[in-house]
Amino acid sequence: MSEASVPLCVDLDGTLTATDLLVESLLVLVKKNPLYALLCIVWLMRGKAHLKAQIARRVAIDVSVLPYNARFVAYLHEQRSCGRDLYLCTASNQQFAEQIAKHFGIFKGVLASDEAHNLKGRHKAGALTKEFGAHGFDYCGNALADVPVWEQARQAIVVGDRHIATAAERVNKTIVFFEEKRSLVLLTLKEMRVYQWVKNLLIFVPLLASHRFTDPSMLLAETIAFFSFCFCASAVYLLNDMLDLDSDRRHEKKRNRPFASGQLPLTFGMALTVTLLVASATLAARLEPNFQLVLGGYFIATLAYSFKLKRMMLIDVFTLAALYTSRIIAGGVAADIVLTDWLIMFSVLIFLSLAMVKRYTELDALLRDGKVSAAGRGYVTQDLGILRSFGTASGYAAVVVLALYVNSADVRLLYRHPQALWVLFGLLLYWVSRVWMLAFRGEMHDDPVVYAIKNRLSLFVICLCVATVVVAI
Repeated sequence: MSEASVPLCVDLDGTLTATDLLVESLLVLVKKNPLYALLCIVWLMRGKAHLKAQIARRVAIDVSVLPYNARFVAYLHEQRSCGRDLYLCTASNQQFAEQIAKHFGIFKGVLASDEAHNLKGRHKAGALTKEFGAHGFDYCGNALADVPVWEQARQAIVVGDRHIATAAERVNKTIVFFEEKRSLVLLTLKEMRVYQWVKNLLIFVPLLASHRFTDPSMLLAETIAFFSFCFCASAVYLLNDMLDLDSDRRHEKKRNRPFASGQLPLTFGMALTVTLLVASATLAARLEPNFQLVLGGYFIATLAYSFKLKRMMLIDVFTLAALYTSRIIAGGVAADIVLTDWLIMFSVLIFLSLAMVKRYTELDALLRDGKVSAAGRGYVTQDLGILRSFGTASGYAAVVVLALYVNSADVRLLYRHPQALWVLFGLLLYWVSRVWMLAFRGEMHDDPVVYAIKNRLSLFVICLCVATVVVAI
């Protein structure tokens, strides 16, 4: 029997595409209404096939933007050009399988799960054996669940890592191996956005402002608060990326994120999210109850932002400003430091300005690409002018608040050399102006808060600001 006459049966999840359609569709459903998560438990009690069918009826997935295995797809096209019949054989629901088969246009037929049958493992092996006969087909898969299918296949085509290929080789000596090498640790750190942890250094601001940064007990409390916020923030980043897969895949840069590109499994992301939240809560339990309230409020606000608020014009930037400011409030309550109205007012205004910079930069990039609106956002490129006006006004208002504070009686009570703080005023005025100039030129490529730490000149200005405060003390 020639190879061209042997049907080539292709798995979908993890093989043809790098993602899992059940998990993807579940996330889309929960994003529509979180209460569906409870209903999914009821559906699952009637079997996994029933769960898949119920979810498929309620969600739509754009199969054109899914992360496909480019090297493997090229192999399939090559096999099809040789006259070979290809069949898409998957445990995913029939609805999604047919959409993907239609998208590629190279499959002769589709075998998939329906409401009564979950086409996975031995069930898939039985269905293919019934359709093509024992050893009458070649099968492409990626998981241990595919071992029973490879056992009945003429040839095993393995897409994945070495231990899956070893498992396939135990039951089928004829193997084609498409190895995928991934650094799970590096991908995890990238998805957790560890570099974004610099934002949580804001927790230490109350310690500096109150001149108590040499107190070991307070420094320990602030450090615990810092890591509690870091773990919570990373959990939110993971959840946000898993809920934003469709829009991220349409974004020039975000499409390369580990979840969007399929480099990290979504099931792993869910488990990691829970782990990070437990770690965050464990650390928070060691601090004051007020800190736990602030952390809980931050988590709820970020969830609201991920589900709804980020798509609402202006509400999104006010929420971002509040989330930044909450870090400073958290630092205050963690070490039992009373925050002044000056600090709160300044924080809200400066972070509102930086949130405007973030949105302005995104819209400016879209305009340069010839696009009109941002996917999943409440803005169009015509809003650039008004965002620039709002943002610069907020930034300069923050500078004015600082100037009023420097000239207040409170400063003369806290500082021995309050006149030195006018240097702080000049530095902040310069920094805000520079940030907006770079944004206007299209040169602000990072989150502005991350830019403040990564950019050498910006970091130098921040160090001068800290030095100025220390001199004034």
